[in-house]
Amino acid sequence: MNRVKAATTGGARLAAVLLLAATAWAPRPDLVLAAEGAQILTFVEADQLEYRAGSGEDTFSWDAQGWVGGDYDKIWVKTQGDDPLDGPVKNAEIQVLYSRTLAPFWDLQIGGRYDPKPEPSRGFAVLGIQGLAPYFFEVDAAGFVSDEGDISARLEAEYELLITQRLIAKPSAEINVAAQDVEELGIGSGLSQVDLGLRFRYEIVRELAPYLGVSWERAIGPTADRARRNGTDVGELTFVTGVRFWF
Repeated sequence: MNRVKAATTGGARLAAVLLLAATAWAPRPDLVLAAEGAQILTFVEADQLEYRAGSGEDTFSWDAQGWVGGDYDKIWVKTQGDDPLDGPVKNAEIQVLYSRTLAPFWDLQIGGRYDPKPEPSRGFAVLGIQGLAPYFFEVDAAGFVSDEGDISARLEAEYELLITQRLIAKPSAEINVAAQDVEELGIGSGLSQVDLGLRFRYEIVRELAPYLGVSWERAIGPTADRARRNGTDVGELTFVTGVRFWF
């Protein structure tokens, strides 16, 4: 019980602050852009706020995003990270992006990313695309250039399968690639990490849904070799429980 409480006071507090940042700039919904005659809207989604239990250390993890803007132009805020219950935050990132609609269901995004953890902290320039692919796959792909000149990329894909009107299965995949070695962060060039997940949520209402599932993470290639030399696991299967909400 104390360990769960630690997650709430540690990682949950950080996630809450970052989520509030996503809506801090939002004006009243009834304000209107005089130039375009378009209403300013806001949206916040915490896709993952979860407790992860596996063979290693138990972790509180989050993945959330939000935006403010109109039909074609938006400001996005994205954040994700992991906070072990028995230690300091393991990794955390926040992105602030300008988004422009290119086609129905597809946005081009450009902006910045800051990773306070792991140390040393890093800043990145970001260029990405986000949208809904054929067969209703949600896709988020981005390239990053750090303030040290390191180049990397990330591809995320999710799919929602309705089992009933309220019970939904959501498989997800994330692939990370690095253009060069980053010794201080233990990252090798090439394909560096793969994350796979499967979560089953039950929508009490559409805006609020608790869920259960599994998550599998594995370092690949030179990144895995570095992990082995450091005596750390290259992969882990965890069981997750959490809540998803949006407004």
